[in-house]
Amino acid sequence: MTEHWLRIEGGAVIDGSGSAPMASTDVIVKGNRIVAVGEHRLSGVAIPPPEGLETVDASGLTVMPGLIDSHCHMSYGAGQTQEEIDMYTSHELKTLLAALNAEKVLRAGVTSVSSPGGSYFIDVGVREGVKRGWIQGPRIKASGRYLTTSNGLTDWYPTSVGVPDGSIGMLTNTVDEMKDEIRRQVKSGVDLIKLSDSAYGQLQAFTDDELKHVSEMSHNLGRPCTIHARGSSEVSASIDAGFDWIMHGNIMNDEVIEKLASSGIPLVPTLLLLANRADWPELTGGSAHVVDGARRMLEKSATTYHKAVEAGVTFVMGSDTGFSVTPYGEWHARELELMATYCGFSPLEAITTATRNGARIMGLAGEIGELSPGYLADIILVKGDPSTNLGVLINKRNVVKVIKDGKVVEFSPGLDERSFHVDRLPIVYSTTELTYEMVYEGSEGASYRTLPQSADDGRDLARDLTWAASESAHH
Repeated sequence: MTEHWLRIEGGAVIDGSGSAPMASTDVIVKGNRIVAVGEHRLSGVAIPPPEGLETVDASGLTVMPGLIDSHCHMSYGAGQTQEEIDMYTSHELKTLLAALNAEKVLRAGVTSVSSPGGSYFIDVGVREGVKRGWIQGPRIKASGRYLTTSNGLTDWYPTSVGVPDGSIGMLTNTVDEMKDEIRRQVKSGVDLIKLSDSAYGQLQAFTDDELKHVSEMSHNLGRPCTIHARGSSEVSASIDAGFDWIMHGNIMNDEVIEKLASSGIPLVPTLLLLANRADWPELTGGSAHVVDGARRMLEKSATTYHKAVEAGVTFVMGSDTGFSVTPYGEWHARELELMATYCGFSPLEAITTATRNGARIMGLAGEIGELSPGYLADIILVKGDPSTNLGVLINKRNVVKVIKDGKVVEFSPGLDERSFHVDRLPIVYSTTELTYEMVYEGSEGASYRTLPQSADDGRDLARDLTWAASESAHH
C-alpha cells in the first residue's frame, strides 16, 4: 500500500521549540511523521510531485504542534459536585462520557494528554480505544486513582462512610498499602502513578519515607510518579524521593524553589481551576469565600512562580480539565494565558510549556511537541497568531483543522450538544432548624438558625482555599 503524503502549504509556522514563527512555510508529512518543514529535509527521502500529495491550504493561518495538556482528568465527566464524580455516576456511564469527552478535547487542538488521576481504570480503556481507532481522542497517558492518606486530598468522606469504589482517591495509610495499590494499578495497565498530598499545602500528608518507598516501587515497575503538592515541605520531600514531576507548587519558599530548579524536575502549576472560580463567580455560583480564597492562592502563586522562572524551573502546561468549572474542550489554552500572567512568560514561552516541554511528561520527548523532521505529525491550524495573542487559542472556533498521526480529523456533528449530569440533587430536609419558637411565637424573640448549604460546607473548596492562603502567610 502506498504511504499517504500530506502538504500543509503557506502557513506561519510556530515549531514549538520557542523559536520565532516562520512566515509562509510548508510542512510535509509522510504517513504519521513529519518529513520536512520549509527547506529542511530528511536525507534520502524523495518527496513526490504535487499531484502525489494531499494538500491543505494554510494561507493566513498559524500552523503549530498540537497542544499537550499534562493535567487533564479524562474520566471525571465534568462533574458539578464531588459526589457526582465519586458516587452518583456509574462506571459504565463514566466510560461512555470519557469517550465522548475525548473527542471534545481533541477538537480543541489538544492532541496529547496526561491524565494524573482517573476513576476506576477508565482512562486506561479510553487510551486503548483511541489507539485502536475505535474512538477519536488525543494520545493519553493514563493513571488510576490517586493514592492518598487520611490527611490528604481525596479522602473526602467521614471515616464511618469510608472511600467509595468510585472515588477518585484510594486511601493508603501504610507503606504496604501503597505498594499493594501501585502493583495493582500497574497490573491494570496504568502509565503513571499519582499521589495526592494535602489539599492546599497546609501540611505534609505523606512522610518522607513513604514518598521514597512509593517512588522506588513505581520506578521498579517502570512507571513514573507524580504528586499533587502545593506547599514547601511536600514539594521538598518529593524532590528528595525522586518524583518525576510536581503538580502545583503554589507556595514554595526560596530554598525549595532553588532545590526544584537544581533537580531539573518539571513543575505543572495548574492555575485554571482556581482562576475560573475566582474570575467568574457570578457564572459558576461561587460564594464570596470562593472568590476570596482562590484569589489569595493565585496571588501567592504569582510570587512563587515568578521566582521559579527566574531560578530556571522547567514549567509544563496542565489545565485540570475534568470538572464542571473546567469542562472538556473549553479552557485548555486558557492555562497558557494564565501562565503568561502568573509566571511572566511571553506567549512563545508559554506555548513551549504545552509543546516541547509537555512531550517529556508524555514520555515522548523527541517524538511530539515540535514541528520538525522525524516527529509525529500532530498539528493544528489556527486562525490568528498565538505568538502575539494567546487568546486566539482559547476560542475553539479558531482551531480550524486538527491533524493527528498525519491524518486530518473529521469530528462528529453536534459534539457540543452532548453532555450529561446526574439528576440526583442533594437530599435537603430543610434550610433551617425548625423550632417551637419559629412556629408558635413568630419573629418576636425567636432565633432562626439558617443551616449551612453545601456550597458553604466546612469542607468546601472555598473555605479550604481561604484557610490555606491565610495559613501560608505565616510560613
